[in-house]
Amino acid sequence: MHLVRPEVFEPIIPTPLRPWKRGLVVASGVAELACAVGLLAPTTRRAAGKASAALLLAVWPANVQMSVDLGRRALEKGDAASIATFVVSVLRLPVQVPLVRAALHAR
Repeated sequence: MHLVRPEVFEPIIPTPLRPWKRGLVVASGVAELACAVGLLAPTTRRAAGKASAALLLAVWPANVQMSVDLGRRALEKGDAASIATFVVSVLRLPVQVPLVRAALHAR
């Protein structure tokens, strides 16, 4: 989706990086694909696992930005759907930790 509809991901780019939002979204999409291909082959799996972990850490600030923005929206609207969306986004943040660990252990 990063390459097909990058505009979907642009709003979660952290504010200081927004001048480069399209390039960052496209670059992250290309990086995801490269990591996925690298994980398929045993000879490149270890390097691709490390690259995947680095990519997960690199995009984590965008996930944080998304939670911040959803929190603001939940405060403004105050409806159950906005609050639930915000809560889910916050609960999803720590999931990055086991994903990074799994990527590092790819062999």
